[in-house]
Amino acid sequence: MSVLIKNGRVVTATDDYYADVFVEGEKITLIGQDLKVAADTVIDATGRLVIPGGIDVHTHLDMPFGGSFTADDFDSGTKAAAFGGTTTLIDFAIQTQGKSTLEGLDAWHARAEGKATIDYGFHMIVTDMPEERLPEIDRLVEEGITSFKMFMAYPGVLYTDDATHFRTYRRAGEVGARIQLHAENGIVIDEFIKDAVARGDVSPGWHPRTRPARLAGEAVYRASAIAEVAKVPLYIVHLDCVESLVEVKRAKERGVDIVAETCPQYLFLDDSYNDLEGFEGAKYVMSPPLRPKAGQEVLWTALARGDLSLVATDHAPFNYKGQKELGLEVFTKIPNGAPGVENRVSLMYQGGVVEGRFDVNRFVEVTSTAPAKVFGMFPKKGTIAIGSDADIVVFNPERRETISVDNPFTHHMNVDYSAYEGFEVQGWSEVVLSRGRVICDNGKLVTEGGGQFIKRAQVNQLLR
Repeated sequence: MSVLIKNGRVVTATDDYYADVFVEGEKITLIGQDLKVAADTVIDATGRLVIPGGIDVHTHLDMPFGGSFTADDFDSGTKAAAFGGTTTLIDFAIQTQGKSTLEGLDAWHARAEGKATIDYGFHMIVTDMPEERLPEIDRLVEEGITSFKMFMAYPGVLYTDDATHFRTYRRAGEVGARIQLHAENGIVIDEFIKDAVARGDVSPGWHPRTRPARLAGEAVYRASAIAEVAKVPLYIVHLDCVESLVEVKRAKERGVDIVAETCPQYLFLDDSYNDLEGFEGAKYVMSPPLRPKAGQEVLWTALARGDLSLVATDHAPFNYKGQKELGLEVFTKIPNGAPGVENRVSLMYQGGVVEGRFDVNRFVEVTSTAPAKVFGMFPKKGTIAIGSDADIVVFNPERRETISVDNPFTHHMNVDYSAYEGFEVQGWSEVVLSRGRVICDNGKLVTEGGGQFIKRAQVNQLLR
């Protein structure tokens, strides 16, 4: 099959020009003005941006939690991502504590295989790593799993001590992998939680109050110091506060190879959402938590300047009814997370380009190119270039939509609420191609399935 996209404004992280783009099979094979080629499908992109498909490197699909699972699996979640202009995602496989990480990888392959509509990769969440299992890291890298997530939070569940961090960091650095970190001091946070519950402070609004931002900044500093001596690239997930940002910048000044992501929720939402009337605040219980509004513009500025490298969603959707309600009596039982995989690209165009914080090139960089480069998929993914995968979005920069669970153009996620209910955005993904296949066309799903697992390259290597 071949596709010709005509008359569009092609925008990458570095380029901005008018041209036609010709796709043969899964690849981009020609780019030029007024191309005279026959194609099975012709798309008129007049007045539209032609951008590389979005890459969301932080999702939790079909993830177990407290006897339940996130509301989106690899079927519904990848379709929703495609509707929102995302053509590749990286999900988190989880090692069951005390068992092999390779078993965890097999379990997530089984969850995704045959269900995904867009391409996907995996990070590996490490919950323990004794000396005798360190060779598993080498094996995972051979399997295309080149990033490992570790936690300084959630004692007894996901938390690992500093010795395990150092041991894992060092081996990952030796084999060209990257460490990702959930940076909160979970040991101290648990003391805050105990005190709050003992006082009877159990409403959703106490979730952020038991997770001080200073303890997030402390964890970033500690992890950056361990990564510095272990000689491994470090990636801070879902950075939410100024205290953590300061430590990222300090580490960079010391020469640490450190990258940080933020998420739309920390740019658009604030801690007042946790205090909504009744139990509504449970919809916004996430870790790390929403912070005071005053810090949002600092994060936007850091994103524009490059101190924050990219935007992912931490898409962890739990239904308000029946799942979030598990915490009706105490906030500690509320499943942490919120939906967002479908809304990221439009939100970032609105907040970044429309509201004048950065240009269209930076918009493409933070939503597609930087994720591809950081996680070993560039230039196969993350750009529009001859030889790259034909992951392309025809993006209408003028179309306005109001994000709502009731809007069929903005909500295909399998969850009963929208975290951005009522937000108006300008900019919408009209036609979405994944490896040359038209997946979505003006709000209609054209293709189901066909998503492939992406074996990612080691740090600082290119993937073709």
